[in-house]
Amino acid sequence: MSITTFKTPADDRYFEDYEPNATYELGYFSLSEAEIIDFARRFDPQPFHLDHDAAARSHFGGLVASGWHTCSAMMRVVVDHFISSVASMGSPGVDEIRWLNPVRPGEQLKVQVTIEKSRRSASKPDRGLIHTRMEVFGPEGLPRMTVRSVGLVGCRTR
Repeated sequence: MSITTFKTPADDRYFEDYEPNATYELGYFSLSEAEIIDFARRFDPQPFHLDHDAAARSHFGGLVASGWHTCSAMMRVVVDHFISSVASMGSPGVDEIRWLNPVRPGEQLKVQVTIEKSRRSASKPDRGLIHTRMEVFGPEGLPRMTVRSVGLVGCRTR
């Protein structure tokens, strides 16, 4: 499996441009302490996401980002660098999310996507389904999160 970049820009990217078994390094993101606490207050108010003292006493030993926050930040990188801006038709769903290791404030996290398989729709030949494995890695290369999902993408040709 080799790391590659798209030959086609997002504004001209269609189903045919997503190569099965290709892996793409998309970019990086980090979550500041303030962002982690703000997200937690709004959407996932568990003590190890909100409070330094409670987080220090938890099994995490310190403040960590919500997995849902990590998903959201990863999705931003995926939208900016992987998803077609002209042919994306959304997704019928996510098959699996795994939060493997905690995300700490300020860490630079890398997003990588592998196209596990793809197929043209038999019932709607103007589109195809792309099965992906999205991964987030910490600065030391340790995987933090994996997501398996399916995307619908319009075809360039019938």
